[in-house]
Amino acid sequence: SMDRVVFFFLIAATLLAGSLGSTVISGEVTDGFVNPIRQVVPEENDEQLLNAEHHFTLFKSKYEKTYATQVEHDHRFRVFKANLRRARRNQLLDPSAVHGVTQFSDLTPKEFRRKFLGLKRRGFRLPTDTQTAPILPTSDLPTEFDWREQGAVTPVKNQGMCGSCWSFSAIGALEGAHFLATKELVSLSEQQLVDCDHECDPAQANSCDSGCSGGLMNNAFEYALKAGGLMKEEDYPYTGRDHTACKFDKSKIVASVSNFSVVSSDEDQIAANLVQHGPLAIAINAMWMQTYIGGVSCPYVCSKSQDHGVLLVGFGSSGYAPIRLKEKPYWIIKNSWGAMWGEHGYYKICRGPHNMCGMDTMVSTVAAVHTSPK
Repeated sequence: SMDRVVFFFLIAATLLAGSLGSTVISGEVTDGFVNPIRQVVPEENDEQLLNAEHHFTLFKSKYEKTYATQVEHDHRFRVFKANLRRARRNQLLDPSAVHGVTQFSDLTPKEFRRKFLGLKRRGFRLPTDTQTAPILPTSDLPTEFDWREQGAVTPVKNQGMCGSCWSFSAIGALEGAHFLATKELVSLSEQQLVDCDHECDPAQANSCDSGCSGGLMNNAFEYALKAGGLMKEEDYPYTGRDHTACKFDKSKIVASVSNFSVVSSDEDQIAANLVQHGPLAIAINAMWMQTYIGGVSCPYVCSKSQDHGVLLVGFGSSGYAPIRLKEKPYWIIKNSWGAMWGEHGYYKICRGPHNMCGMDTMVSTVAAVHTSPK
């Protein structure tokens, strides 16, 4: 197919470019318009070094990065240069997105996974109270849908250097469910899950929710069901630290879970559940997200091994893909790395290739109790 030809061409181009020189890519997205600024610099001693140093200076200023010692500074600069090369490769293999310098550009991929993800995949088994979502009709699905426009999504939050993505994904889904049940959007407490939720499957080792060391969204829903509900963010604010005492106060519950279900991996079923039941907690492989700046990510190669919990809030009909010769639909995903990352804190990934980056195989919907607003 044409995709395959383009793919092999890009692989060859990547290898050729790697031998000829290195490219620095930076870019920004303003009001949904991708404005990539690309500079191609031959691998020429001083000039290339100056260019990398310039980008590193901009990076340190924009993200307020400081390093304790010169040794640490030099190490981070080496990592930064490696990530510039990686962003360039990612750009070639994911041409419908823009890749470049992000707040994670001074971290190795291993450090990035350890500090900013947090989905526990080992020993994955569904909690006792998990239901299976019924199959929904899909004949009248809209071509575009976005829960942000309906008022069901809180502003983008930031998990910080804590592997608590699972809590943000679960809370985002429950905030949406609570909105559907009460018509009131309330920011709920991730820190309650980080401190108090130790739900696990006793039959599985390493399957417990454990604060900044990772967890699972369905375990979090099970915890919320058993605990009676969740407090407001303002009553139990996020600190991004774990191993602190649980400060849950039952008298301050504002949202409660009535049930939660896993959704079939069929993409039309995922879309139908999203439209009918609100934002969905999903898992994804975050490999391409470390260098993502904007656009629709549709990499030619992506692992299906999930390591990051995020929130599916909508889908669009066509937003990209001149490189693939036709416009393609995409999913809209709310992330938890602050509004400076990606498209104002959001990630777009192409819809259509089955299970792109593993996003179809751990999808959950949650329903909230119809409580009167407090």
